[in-house]
Amino acid sequence: MDALLLLSRLGDQIRQQRKHRGLSQAALAQRAGLTRQKLIEIEQGADSVGAGYYARAIAALGSELHVVPARMPTLEELKDIFP
Repeated sequence: MDALLLLSRLGDQIRQQRKHRGLSQAALAQRAGLTRQKLIEIEQGADSVGAGYYARAIAALGSELHVVPARMPTLEELKDIFP
């Protein structure tokens, strides 16, 4: 499993949870003690963002991580990773 794909999926999940909770990027960033730009990078699955920042965003959502067996990437995911 490619690390970039995992980060992309994590960013997508963070975005979905934020929207599900009715939070703007600015509101979640403030709760997490991040800049809005850093949250944008997190939601994009940027590999230049440290794991601690991802953890802060997840904690600010009142969520936690669960490690599960990998699934095959979708064609859409592959297109986003390898344009």
